Amino acid sequence: MKILQLIKEEVVPLNSKHNLVLALIVACIFQFALFYAPALADEAIEQAQAQAASDEIISIDTIKSQSIDQAAALIVNSELIASSSPEQLPTKEVKVIRTSTHTITAYNSEPNQTDDDPCTTANGFNVCQSAQEDTIAANFLKFGTKVMIPELFGDRVFVVRDRMNKRHANRVDVWMKDYDDAVHFGIKVAKIQVIE
Repeated sequence: MKILQLIKEEVVPLNSKHNLVLALIVACIFQFALFYAPALADEAIEQAQAQAASDEIISIDTIKSQSIDQAAALIVNSELIASSSPEQLPTKEVKVIRTSTHTITAYNSEPNQTDDDPCTTANGFNVCQSAQEDTIAANFLKFGTKVMIPELFGDRVFVVRDRMNKRHANRVDVWMKDYDDAVHFGIKVAKIQVIE
């Protein structure tokens, strides 16, 4: 309060309205300093601790030698690594639109199981180039629909990119790289979840 009195008397002579405005401004400044500063400090400390725990250290020379975009990507990647261990990587929450039970089979990119262009799916996606086992064939779902089969594949997300013979109107066929894996998979019945 002595500071306010000094400002009021010595620096800027004020009337009662101005005194009130000045008091409010000073109160807001102190409120920010006393209320938000500890929270901001805690956040800065947590980020510094996470950075210190990081296994990857980015040197200034490395960043200087990269383009701005590459340097930004390096920093973002190091922050992700620093802030989470592999077991604690952030998981995106999945919204299930509908669930239904279907016969599940598996197939490969072989002409006797597909057509004369075994690597290209019905929507033009090349599963051989991708080599990711995230493609399914389903006649009852639109291309691009994302599906999970938690009973058989946990949290793996599949995308509808292929079609089956018309007689399999209600079946889901999972693309697999390895012929033996598909044979050993056999025929199963499981719930599928259509997700956003």
